[in-house]
Amino acid sequence: MPGHIKKTSGPDPDPSPWLLVNEEIKLKNKAKPYDPKKSVWVPNKADGGYLEGLLESTEGNKVTVKVNGEMKVFKEDQICQVNPPKFDCSDDMASLTYLGDACVLWNSTIRYVNELIYTYSGLFCIAINPYKRFPIYTLRTMEIYTGRRRNECPPHIFAIAEGAYQGMMGSGMNQSILITGESGAGKTENTKKVISYFATICSSGKKKEGEASLEDKIVQTNPVLEAWGNAKTVRNDNSSRFGKFIRIHFNASGKLSGADMVVYLLEKSRLTYQQPLERCYHAFYNLMSDQVPDLKEKCLLSNDIRDYWYVSQGKLTVPSIDDKEDMQFADEAFDILGFTQTEKYDVFINTACMMHMGNMTKDFVPVGKDEQAEIKDDKNCQIVAKLCGIDCEWMITYFCKPKLKVGTEWVQKGSSCSAAANSVAGIARAIYERTFRIVVDKCNETLCDPTMKKVQYIGVLDIAGFEIFDYNGFEQICINYVNEKLQQFFNHHMFVVEQEEYVKEGIDWVMVDFGMDLAAAIIMFEKPMGIWAILEEESLFPKATDKSFEEKLKAALGKLPVFLKPQSKTDKNAHFAISHYAGIVSYNVTNWLEKNKDPVNDSVVEVFKSSSTVELLVHLWRDHPGQPTVTPKDDGKKKKKGGGGKTVSSVYLVSLGELMQTLYACEPHFVRCLVPNTHKKPGDVEPPLIMHQLTCNGVLEGIRICMRGFPNRMNYNDYKMRYAILGAAEIASSKDNKVSVYALMDKIKFDRERYRLGHTLVFFRAGALAKLEEARDDIVGKLIRYMQGQAYQRIKSAGFNKRRDQRELIKVCQRNFRKYMAMRDWGWFVIIQKTRPLLGMPNPEEELRQLEEKANATYGKYKSALDTTASLEGELDNMRSDIKALTKQLESEQGNLSVYTDRQSKATALKAETEVELATQQANLSAEEASRIELTAEVKKHSGSINVVKKDIEDIELAITKVEQEKTNRDHTIKSLNDEIAEQDEVINKLNKEKKHIAETQSKSADDLISAEEKVNHLNSIKSKLESTLDELEGALDKEKRSRGNLEKERRRVEGELKMTQDMVADLERSRKEIENTIAKKEKDMGGLSAKLDDEQSLVAKMQKSIKELQGRVEEMEEELEAERQARAKAERQRSDLAREIEQLGERLNEAGGATHAQIELNKKREAEVGKLRKDIEETNIQQESILGNLRRKHQDAIQEMSEQIDQLQKMKAKIEKDKSHIIAEIADARAATDEVVRAQASADKSNRNLLTSLNEINKRVGEANLTLGDFEASKRKIAAENADLLRAVGDLDNNLNMLLKVKSSIAAQLEEVKSLADNEARERSLLLGKFRNLEHEVDGAKEALDEESSSRDNVLRQVAKAEGDANLWRTKYESEAVAKAEELEMTKMKLVARLTEAEGTIQNLNAKLSQVERSRSKMQAELDEMTSGLDQAQVLNAAMERKAKQFDKVIGEWKLKVDSLSYDLDCSQKETRNASSDLFKVKSAYEESMLQLDEVRRENKTLSNEIKDIMDQISEGGRSIHEIDKIRKRLEAEKLELQAALEEAEATLEQEENKVLRAQLELTQVRQEIERRLAEKDEEFMAIKKNQSKALESMQAALETESKGKAEALRMKKKLESDVTDLELALEHANAGAMETQSTIKKYQNQVRDAQCKVDEESHMKAIAQDNKVNAERKAAAMQNALEEARTMLEQADRGRRALEQELADSNETLADLSNQNQAISAAKRKLENEFQTVSADLDEMANEAKLSEEKAARAMIDAARLADELRAEQDFAMCLEKDRKLLEAQCKDAQARADEAEVNALKGGKKAMIKMETRIRELESELDAENRRLGDANKNLRKTERKVKELTFAADEDKKNHERMQALIDQLQGKVKSYKKQIEEAEEIAALNLAKFRKVVGTLGEAEAAADQNEQALARMKARARSASLGPM
Repeated sequence: MPGHIKKTSGPDPDPSPWLLVNEEIKLKNKAKPYDPKKSVWVPNKADGGYLEGLLESTEGNKVTVKVNGEMKVFKEDQICQVNPPKFDCSDDMASLTYLGDACVLWNSTIRYVNELIYTYSGLFCIAINPYKRFPIYTLRTMEIYTGRRRNECPPHIFAIAEGAYQGMMGSGMNQSILITGESGAGKTENTKKVISYFATICSSGKKKEGEASLEDKIVQTNPVLEAWGNAKTVRNDNSSRFGKFIRIHFNASGKLSGADMVVYLLEKSRLTYQQPLERCYHAFYNLMSDQVPDLKEKCLLSNDIRDYWYVSQGKLTVPSIDDKEDMQFADEAFDILGFTQTEKYDVFINTACMMHMGNMTKDFVPVGKDEQAEIKDDKNCQIVAKLCGIDCEWMITYFCKPKLKVGTEWVQKGSSCSAAANSVAGIARAIYERTFRIVVDKCNETLCDPTMKKVQYIGVLDIAGFEIFDYNGFEQICINYVNEKLQQFFNHHMFVVEQEEYVKEGIDWVMVDFGMDLAAAIIMFEKPMGIWAILEEESLFPKATDKSFEEKLKAALGKLPVFLKPQSKTDKNAHFAISHYAGIVSYNVTNWLEKNKDPVNDSVVEVFKSSSTVELLVHLWRDHPGQPTVTPKDDGKKKKKGGGGKTVSSVYLVSLGELMQTLYACEPHFVRCLVPNTHKKPGDVEPPLIMHQLTCNGVLEGIRICMRGFPNRMNYNDYKMRYAILGAAEIASSKDNKVSVYALMDKIKFDRERYRLGHTLVFFRAGALAKLEEARDDIVGKLIRYMQGQAYQRIKSAGFNKRRDQRELIKVCQRNFRKYMAMRDWGWFVIIQKTRPLLGMPNPEEELRQLEEKANATYGKYKSALDTTASLEGELDNMRSDIKALTKQLESEQGNLSVYTDRQSKATALKAETEVELATQQANLSAEEASRIELTAEVKKHSGSINVVKKDIEDIELAITKVEQEKTNRDHTIKSLNDEIAEQDEVINKLNKEKKHIAETQSKSADDLISAEEKVNHLNSIKSKLESTLDELEGALDKEKRSRGNLEKERRRVEGELKMTQDMVADLERSRKEIENTIAKKEKDMGGLSAKLDDEQSLVAKMQKSIKELQGRVEEMEEELEAERQARAKAERQRSDLAREIEQLGERLNEAGGATHAQIELNKKREAEVGKLRKDIEETNIQQESILGNLRRKHQDAIQEMSEQIDQLQKMKAKIEKDKSHIIAEIADARAATDEVVRAQASADKSNRNLLTSLNEINKRVGEANLTLGDFEASKRKIAAENADLLRAVGDLDNNLNMLLKVKSSIAAQLEEVKSLADNEARERSLLLGKFRNLEHEVDGAKEALDEESSSRDNVLRQVAKAEGDANLWRTKYESEAVAKAEELEMTKMKLVARLTEAEGTIQNLNAKLSQVERSRSKMQAELDEMTSGLDQAQVLNAAMERKAKQFDKVIGEWKLKVDSLSYDLDCSQKETRNASSDLFKVKSAYEESMLQLDEVRRENKTLSNEIKDIMDQISEGGRSIHEIDKIRKRLEAEKLELQAALEEAEATLEQEENKVLRAQLELTQVRQEIERRLAEKDEEFMAIKKNQSKALESMQAALETESKGKAEALRMKKKLESDVTDLELALEHANAGAMETQSTIKKYQNQVRDAQCKVDEESHMKAIAQDNKVNAERKAAAMQNALEEARTMLEQADRGRRALEQELADSNETLADLSNQNQAISAAKRKLENEFQTVSADLDEMANEAKLSEEKAARAMIDAARLADELRAEQDFAMCLEKDRKLLEAQCKDAQARADEAEVNALKGGKKAMIKMETRIRELESELDAENRRLGDANKNLRKTERKVKELTFAADEDKKNHERMQALIDQLQGKVKSYKKQIEEAEEIAALNLAKFRKVVGTLGEAEAAADQNEQALARMKARARSASLGPM
């Protein structure tokens, strides 16, 4: 299928003309005449296709159609309606409204004619061979389909491959692609395209140096397989003559990790015979092409292919195939696939060896009388033996005389020439086939990389389609059986997919298993006495022939409805026919047994195995038994039962079973390839050929399944949008879609049987949509006519109104002109005309006055302003003088401040010391805080791990329960199998008993036969006495016969001697020739040899004389023979005369009156007959009693079987009840899970609101940062533009400007295109927001496509790629900000407008600076440096913005996780529904089995009744009396009534079980509907969320459009374009260097994204920690600030108190000592508190939960301590002041003493309270620390316990898995035993049937013998009477 184009250079061409239907085709189709009610398709007998005509009339079953102007009459079932023209060239034929054969053929034909080779038909993808190359397999085409769904892109093989890949990645299930078709249809080409697609898009990227990548290896398997497996046929130059199933393995990330393949049905007969227009496999002609230099020498080949007749029987060259090039590809492929040189040349040598074996078959000549085959010239044998590495003489000996084992000895058997040639051909075919399979195995070893993990695979099946040829043989029936199985597989899959859709939508639908349509033919093939079993059986019998095989087939299968008589017109010798799904095929069984056996010469194989020096040849025959000379020892093992050799059909059936098992485990995808014509002309179509292939490929079968359902379907929104015109009121009448659609359909009287309404879709039957379209077209036509009328009315009324107004205006003009002519000379009229312009003129004086008033008012305001300024200046001067006075006063009082400054300096020093201590304590506190945070993090980690472990434990427990359930199920199945085995044993015992009984009856019948024979012998003796006279006459005749026999013996002896003499003559002739050949070599011995030659000649003369004498004797013998014949004729005449005389004597005897004696004899005879009849009656009574005993036993056995069946049904009932309770429990669990989901959704909504608020704040910050970032970007562009101007100033500025203008126009146009593309993509993304996986896949694909395009595009396309990148960046930003509100969007819009104005201002500045560029060159460098620093800052801000964007991505990721969890819940619920449906199917299957058992019981009843009838017939024949017959009949009728009662009871129990099954089905349907309803509610909630998000996205999209417009306006500016061009030039310079780096970095992006996500999480965690630390630090700083302010206030109070307490100095001296003591006590307490604080800080490492509270309380304690310290310092300062001023303050000492006492008391109280608080807090923290330690210990213990439990559970799970595997093996063994028992039972049944037939035959022969005895007795009586009459005559 040459559908690809070899690319030479440049970008890939656009593939859309060969993929999409263009507008011209659509317009052409619409212009086609069409009548929806009359247009029909009618058959065309000329070309086997169809013609379009118009239906004229209908009369009964006949219709009249007008075709091409002629009236023709057809039957009604021959015509088919035509689809509307808009359906022509439809992508999916299943969506056509009419699905007849003609419609399918027309759609396929018109698409193919328009060069659209791919079409969908439901699940099928149909590919028609174009016979020319289209550019639809390029890399550009792959990019179109990568990441897309099937319905998003046109039909293509890549869409099927992408669907399989997405299905594998989405569901985790293995996929398969089934590609079938006839030879030449393009199966292999499509397979190669699928493999190349996966190798391109799923490249693993792993490639070792010097070694080919996995993708190359997978692609390189094609040359090898095509060389050794493809050949030229009549239809195809490169036809695959084998089927293959290629599995492409992928790892967890979807990358290639290996491949392997399995091959089927290699066509071996082509190796030894080709038709004239065909050719053998390509490998032989590739070897002869001289491509590999030394290959012919090693293979001992000549230069002419005609020297080897095996491969030169047909065509020798093919125009479309280059053998040299193919040999080069194959040789390179061998190297890439890892073949060593030895392995490669061994393959070549084996292939060449087969060519030499063909010549070897011509060398056999017959020798001797037995025509023993011998080799005349051993030249070819020597070549074959040398290539095979064996002894030539042994090989020749074993080909001519193979060994056979007779008993314990080996005997050589001679072979004829044809048998020896066939033996060589069999060995040659076997060597080639085994070499081919070794090549495939080696390819599999190379393609399977053990280092790469294989998770899933996609299998591609390339196999021949259904074949109906002129001659259909063994190969055709094998291929057709495969296609039967594949079609059944497709029907079953389509049935499941189609009906799952119906069930999902909840429409009324009766389940139909379409897969059972093909069961009859498949059962006929597979049943125990089916086609394959009979073929195997006949192949095992050496004497079986094709005729015996045919007769056995017809005897065993002749009554089946699918086994027919041959009906072939091309093969008159066909033997039988089979009704397949694709038609009736007649088969010819000639040589089927030989093809099935495919024998090889075991003696030659043993030579290969034991003596060959070629390793590959020995390896090929390793599994063949050969003929070992030494019997291998058993080594103590039990000897296995030897089975027969493997036949072709047995191997084929095993491989087919494995293939079907693999396919049933995969998700399938179907491709059907078609041949359009037989002469390989592009665009030409042969309708009968296409219809034949559509039938054989199952396409029409799939459409038949579609037509039985609802093939057309439509969304409710699309339905309302399209068909609301039929009834808008009905559509708007209800919000419920179903109600509104029902109302509309009922209004237009549309039958409800023609459609169904689902939850989301409207389903239509075939043809229903066309009627709906007709109703719509009628209304649309009416509306268009109405609109045309309105438009015509509007146009014409406009012209009418214009002309009417013109007429009225003419009247007005005329009237006014008449008035003017009448008044133009009137004086007043003249005055009015002069003064009218002066009316309304302004007064200039008034205007001047208004201006003066306005000026005075404004001057008054100015005067008042001057006055206020003057007054303020005066006030300012006064303030300055006051400031001067105050400064002087301050300077005067400065001396008094020196004391205060000293005190202040001391206080600051003390403050510094305390701040240092405070800093150390804060450092300790921060360290403790950090350790606490680490502990909390560890606790969180442990809690998370504990949760994970708990979840794992729960999952393991669930798995254990499932395994236990499966174990119980398996135990139940094993028990049931054991029961079945016991039943089968009982049946076997019964059959054995019946067999014994039959043997006994047979022995009795034999005894009777012996007695009858004795009677016959007695009668014969009497007859011999009477015929003694005849014997004498016959004695003479015997003598004559003996003499004649002697003459015959003599003649034969003479003839034998003649042959011996002839052989001797031939030997002499051969020796004479040998002597003549040796004459030239031996001239010395010529005399002796001539003498010998004379002697031999004399002997020859003598022999010739003896020959003549013998001929004379033969003539004499012939004369004597004639004389003997004449004598015999005379004896015959005499004998006839004697017979006539005897008859006359008998007549006389009868006449003589011997009647009395005869009467006495007759009476005696009658008495003897009466006695005999009595004996017979007694014997029949005994037999009848035994038969009745057997019937009773059978009856009892049947009752037992029925009771056992009832028990089984009760067990099934219990199982169903158990399943029902289990399902109810699962429903309760599902409801609980849904409630949990609702609660989780509510909590998620809350968290979502919180996140939205935080997101709004962050968005505001982002907006501000974006503004600053825009400024920096503008500055960056300015710098780049200026630098570019400087660089460009050297060159020609004018040329650059012209180029810039051109680039500007092109870029602007491309930018508009990119905008439209971005808008379209944004709309598509808004629709596909819920499909996150596909979106991510599309992004990856787009990135890869962007990188590949960037390497091949020019500068302008690079700018487009950059614009696309910007669009993607903005899109991702706005998608991440999709939850923002409309108000924020307005704010961002205003900010963007502000940015736009700023950008315009910067552009103006840049334009202004452009003119100053030449003057400011020297200044630029400094500004450049400054801008680089600013750029660094901008980059820092950009990094911060990226971190924020990552946070937004994290939020979106969380939402994605939530959506994934919801989808996972949805999938779980769907799986549960599937499980329920599978349980339902199990129940159905059990019910069907019970019905089958009931049918078997009924059949047994029928057989019993038939046997009773036979017994009644025998009784009637035996002559039993009527009374006894009536007794027996009554007894039998009573037994029959009992059996009927038992059967009725069984049927009643079965009906009860059926009712229970129906109830269970109803309950299951109710449960399923409940689950589906809840799923639908979840879907609606999800759709509501999706709509909200899409609305938000649309609003964001609007903002994006405004932003893009502003950006476009900015891009139009000159400076922006220049900067972009410079960027492009710089990018062009660095693109080649950075291309490889971008390739590697793009592949690493995913890992970097994951790492960045982890870093973002860590940074956010660290940020939270830093924020906590910041809050703590701020609190501490505030506390310190408060303490400082309090210290200042205390200082001021002390200063004021100093003046008041100068008189109290004497009293304070005494208090000074007390205060000093108190100071020491407080300092000691302070040290103690500090020590305790250190211990507390040391214990803070393990305080996790109470850390914040302890921190706050510690801060309060520190504040109290600092306050106390400050008070102490104030008191010390105050004491020092008191010491200095003691003399002055004696008067006020008492007051100071009192105040000091009060201060002391307060200080003591405050310190004690603080100490007490700290001590209690320390105790609390210690107790909490101990509790936390205990909790940590418990948690560690629990963790260890859980780890141990997890290990135990994993070990138990492994053990359960092993037990499960053992049980599975046991089950397989039991199933095998059951099958063997069934086979034995069937064989026993056949033996019983044969014995019964023999018994009946014996009874018949006995009856015949009795009749003959009666006749003989009567004849004897007559003879006696005649004898008496003769004896009485003379008297």
